[in-house]
Amino acid sequence: MVTVQQQYEAFPYPERDPKDEAKRLIMGSPSHPLEMDHFLWGGRRDWSKPLRALVAGGGTGDGLIQLAQVLTSAGKPFEITYVDLSKASRAVAKARAKARGLKGISFHTGSLLNASDYGQFDYIDCCGVLHHLPDPAAGFAALRAALAPGGGLGFMVYAPYGRSGVYPLQEAFGALFDGLPPQGRLDAAKSIVEALPDGHPFKANINLGDHHASDAGFYDLLLHGQDRSYSVSELLDVLDQTGWRLQSFATPALYDLARMTDRPDTMRDAVAMAIAEKLRGTIRVQVGYALPADDKTPIANGRKRTVIPHLRGVQPKALAQAVAQGKPIPVRMKEAQANLRLPKRAAPLIAAIDGRRDLSQIAQAAGLDTLAFGALWTPVEKELCDWGLMLYSDLGKRV
Repeated sequence: MVTVQQQYEAFPYPERDPKDEAKRLIMGSPSHPLEMDHFLWGGRRDWSKPLRALVAGGGTGDGLIQLAQVLTSAGKPFEITYVDLSKASRAVAKARAKARGLKGISFHTGSLLNASDYGQFDYIDCCGVLHHLPDPAAGFAALRAALAPGGGLGFMVYAPYGRSGVYPLQEAFGALFDGLPPQGRLDAAKSIVEALPDGHPFKANINLGDHHASDAGFYDLLLHGQDRSYSVSELLDVLDQTGWRLQSFATPALYDLARMTDRPDTMRDAVAMAIAEKLRGTIRVQVGYALPADDKTPIANGRKRTVIPHLRGVQPKALAQAVAQGKPIPVRMKEAQANLRLPKRAAPLIAAIDGRRDLSQIAQAAGLDTLAFGALWTPVEKELCDWGLMLYSDLGKRV
């Protein structure tokens, strides 16, 4: 059997070229500071205080580079500890950081099961790693032990339904190619996948693409020797067992049953999210944020007019113009598509979003009292925040 460490030494994942840092910054969830602040700290983190972050199982560095670059560009202090089992992956991540001139990062080869050996952290990133552990619950527990008071976790674990067809192939290839080296396994598996009939569940799954992107992506998706998925219910259970609670998924709208069908008034949130996942059927990964079980910090919201809104992935003026014209706002994701409708009269409020003005300042500039502003802003917040297009954070606050 090829071990997890051997796999990532042979095929660092995801496949990245440090030279590409000169032309693009890979962005995503979790671990964008705006998103972290919105979900973990009520949108009010004091960014003048250094962020102590752990990137646990950092791979080739996507989460690490995003976090360090955004904070560097914002002029905010930080100390990031990167840990990964693979020396080859670590080398890629380190080269990417060097290409950008990023400072404040320490690199270590090791296991996230020893996370607390590296200190206590305000934020822990663990993306695409826990589901590859022999005992994922031990990983969740180890990360909880490394969390400082007031801190939180950004995670990604695989989900079952959007990965239909993957696990039967993994099992078959594991039995067929036992004893072969990584490259031999890859070559043999590619031939079989190429010949799969069109009706095969894997070939019919249009949600998957890693096997087309690179050899490392193919191997990680179909030849991994240690891989499991988590449904919503299973994820909530393991979080509960290890001292965590789910604060939110990064795109709450995907798990909102009421957006798909009538939700019974008495149905618990956990049950509703689990049913929504099954009805959606396209969710490949569970991406979200967790807090210690006893931490009741709320998600940021506009009821506190001192929060500062930021738009993500869309320009304020362009969005405001579309809203003023009564046009639907398209959301296009692999998991879902939606057309958002926002009040035309909210267009000037959206145009005023600049990442520096808080809601009270936006309302004042628009000449709206508390009730009038709330009536317009509530649907804007509901739609844009639930789809991940708007976040509240003090990251850009003037001091």
